Amino acid sequence: MKRAYLPPILLLSVMLALSLWNGSRITRDTERWRSQLEHVDTLAQAKQWPESIAALEDSHRDWQGRQTYLHIVTEHAVLDDAEAMYHRAAAFARERETAEFRAEIQHLRHQLTLMAEMERFSIKNVL
Repeated sequence: MKRAYLPPILLLSVMLALSLWNGSRITRDTERWRSQLEHVDTLAQAKQWPESIAALEDSHRDWQGRQTYLHIVTEHAVLDDAEAMYHRAAAFARERETAEFRAEIQHLRHQLTLMAEMERFSIKNVL
């Protein structure tokens, strides 16, 4: 192989490795947030509103701690939608609107799944 091909191959290899690492990192983060939200939903089902609100606030703080990184690697509209869902869920929790709260939590969990899928390395995302 000619030496002229080595730099582009190395660059492409590094880009592939970073893409795989990014997808893995986003997947781990979104799985953690989805698990937190599942716990929040379980508390709301049990009518343990103070605990549910506290768990939702903890999840939101965890989410906020990753915003700089997420704004670098993910579409802003997806992040803005998820942020709005966190706020709507908190409003429903404060009002103890069980059906609306649980629906919003489910929408948020789905949004996080979509975010992870968008960053996953797959043929669908490449094409």
